[in-house]
Amino acid sequence: MDQTLLIVFNLAVLMFSIVIHEVSHGLAAYKLGDSTAKQLGRLSMNPIKHLDFTGSFLVPLVSYLFGGFIFGWAKPVPYNPYNLRNQKWGPAIVASAGPASNLIVALVFGFGLRFAGSFPINVGIAMSLISYINLMLFVFNLMPVPPLDGSKILAPLLPYKYENWLLGLEKYGLFLVFFFIMFLFPFVAKIIPILFGLIAGSQAIF
Repeated sequence: MDQTLLIVFNLAVLMFSIVIHEVSHGLAAYKLGDSTAKQLGRLSMNPIKHLDFTGSFLVPLVSYLFGGFIFGWAKPVPYNPYNLRNQKWGPAIVASAGPASNLIVALVFGFGLRFAGSFPINVGIAMSLISYINLMLFVFNLMPVPPLDGSKILAPLLPYKYENWLLGLEKYGLFLVFFFIMFLFPFVAKIIPILFGLIAGSQAIF
């Protein structure tokens, strides 16, 4: 792929993958009894309803051009945890829905590469990128760093005082996430090509 086209395609994949991630949070909350996201029109695949200029366009572009990786976020889909039927595990289920959706997309395109036969080179590259970017979002969001989904999945497993302490760190969320990206995620990210290779096998194209 042409380099400019590759950047545009990466950003487009990231954008729609983030939208799928956020809509999945909203759908999980809706299924568990909270209709906040539905009432606000956030159960929609229309990216305009979800995208944040800084997190969905500026940061991904800068991170790709200067760091060689893509990172970004969308406006979080709001929900009221007090409306969930399961007060203890409901928030963790809602949080896990986002990474789970990215894993499903990664598996669909990765297994497609592995088992569906040969593709034209550009199609193979596109499928590889879709799978890889979604794997990256899956791994990244599972990290137990507030306000990432992993912290909300971990919280109900902790004793009450530690659960409150972990969730209370969300007020420092932006700082914690940038610290994690700059100093820790490069080490965590080493697992992503391993997972990608296991899924796509010899058909992986990069």
